[in-house]
Amino acid sequence: MADKNFFYGTGRRKKAVARVRLYHGKGNIEVNGKSFEEYFPMETLRYVVMQPLNTCDAADLYDIKVNVQGGGISGQSGAVRHGIARALVEADSDQYKARLKKAGFLTRDPRAKERKKYGLKKARKASQFSKR
Repeated sequence: MADKNFFYGTGRRKKAVARVRLYHGKGNIEVNGKSFEEYFPMETLRYVVMQPLNTCDAADLYDIKVNVQGGGISGQSGAVRHGIARALVEADSDQYKARLKKAGFLTRDPRAKERKKYGLKKARKASQFSKR
């Protein structure tokens, strides 16, 4: 079997699932075969993805390959953040875990879309009430 030369982390947010591999390198990030800037065009989404790396001062220590699917682009960026944080803990638990936990990046965000109820138009939206 081949020598394991990467650290793995799975991140989830809403319906999005990100599988993250962390390699020792120079800071290149590849998402679904595209460059990081190309996949996440908005600066806010890039900021979300980079948060765990910036918290640990590890932005230029690792190359990252991400496979993300499901959900929208915002949920995917949150899933990638969660996956990167988990992979960093696997890489060096002593150094990174306390910082990432304090920042809240290791907690899976439980918020998701609420299901639609019968008799309503959406999860909570009802038709307008009329007395007569």
